[in-house]
Amino acid sequence: METQETQLIQNLEKSNTSAALPILSDYMDFRIFLADFYRFKKESTKRSLRPYNYAIFSAAADIKSPNYLKMIIEGKRNLSMDMVAKFARACGLNKAQSDEFKLLVVFNQSEDPADRNYALKQLSEFRVAQKLKLGEFDRRVFEKVPNWIGWIIYALVDQEGVVFETAKLKELLRGKASEAEIDQALKNLIISGELQKDPATGLISKGKPTEAPEEIPPALIRQLQMQLMYLGLESLYQDNATEREFGSLTLSLTQAEFEDLKFKLRQMRKSLHKENSIARMNQKGDRVYQLNLQLFPVSNPSKKAELN
Repeated sequence: METQETQLIQNLEKSNTSAALPILSDYMDFRIFLADFYRFKKESTKRSLRPYNYAIFSAAADIKSPNYLKMIIEGKRNLSMDMVAKFARACGLNKAQSDEFKLLVVFNQSEDPADRNYALKQLSEFRVAQKLKLGEFDRRVFEKVPNWIGWIIYALVDQEGVVFETAKLKELLRGKASEAEIDQALKNLIISGELQKDPATGLISKGKPTEAPEEIPPALIRQLQMQLMYLGLESLYQDNATEREFGSLTLSLTQAEFEDLKFKLRQMRKSLHKENSIARMNQKGDRVYQLNLQLFPVSNPSKKAELN
């Protein structure tokens, strides 16, 4: 039974805690999450009779080394899958959060870029699914956002000789999507008005959405972009070099040069889309292609650049 003195200390501790418990889904680095978790626990218990420390965490995780958490945070050790479960328990994570923590660890610790990309895809999809389950995303908005399957089906309207039957579409999509996913994607496109089906002939054509587009959560946009980029990664391994064009440039740019290049890429994308739209009005295409334009940082800015 707690003494009155202990209760007063705990009440004081709660009233003076300004930091919030870290939310795992806000993090892309599990080591930073663990550092913030430890900092929060240490700060929130600094006035208690037994302030939080590394030894307490190790005891909660059933780990013998009292400084194991410190070594993990500092990057001196990696987490094994067995340790992932122990760390999740010590952080008070529930089943879903523990699964998310495991995906985050796999993503951070994967050394091969292909493995990292796949792990990131899994993590992104898991987080979107959890937000839908918890009601943080409006499912109606989510269903209106075409996934990569819907994106390709929409483009297939401009391809010659396409039969919009599930089995045929699955073959065209190289078996990368299930029949249920294809049916749902086609249904969503018709409901939204992006595509229309002639009631007499059953022919599919592009339509005009009747509803104004709703604001799409950034997480859903990221998920779509990741799906399309992951298709590019698969193509790198699956398609013959004569069927694709992959190239890359690694450049050192000033901020002004970066903004200029970003503008030029956007203009090129708009120009290509306009030219393609005009061409498809006169003649159907032979095949659907995906063009990804990516410009992103691979280093931190130099100290001189930060001062500027």
